[in-house]
Amino acid sequence: MKFTLPMIFALSALTPGLISLACAAPLGAYQHGTVVRMRMGDCQLMHRGFITTFGPPQGASVEESCPEYTLVTDKVVYLIVGKSSNQLVPLAEVIDFRFQNKELAVRIDDARKESKFAIKEMTLRSEWERVQKHIEDHLNNNDEATRQATDTLVMRNQK
Repeated sequence: MKFTLPMIFALSALTPGLISLACAAPLGAYQHGTVVRMRMGDCQLMHRGFITTFGPPQGASVEESCPEYTLVTDKVVYLIVGKSSNQLVPLAEVIDFRFQNKELAVRIDDARKESKFAIKEMTLRSEWERVQKHIEDHLNNNDEATRQATDTLVMRNQK
């Protein structure tokens, strides 16, 4: 009896701390990222299974377009796809997200509900930046080559 009473007091004192810790745990699981790109893509893989997608045609159907976002974090870049065309995320916005059942649960501006996005692609940020730099260099080289060709044509036409 002497041991039971102090134990009850100790557990009752710890219980509010445990409850607040349990409630705070999901909040700490969020990661932060910035949305840098958005485009509308095909929802085909999102709404249908493997057999329907790669199997024989099932007849004409209306294709819906879904938003695809590029979400950049410190170490990983995600290409995520919304489940419908009305799942919109503001660009250049830092968003909170977490992984839930092979999806990304996104919370925007302390919204009450999370939006679920499928992960289409994941890339290390260092590799993604290298590819982006390569694309930018290629475009700059093409612009320079186009300018040189235009200058050559102008010089020929002036003679």
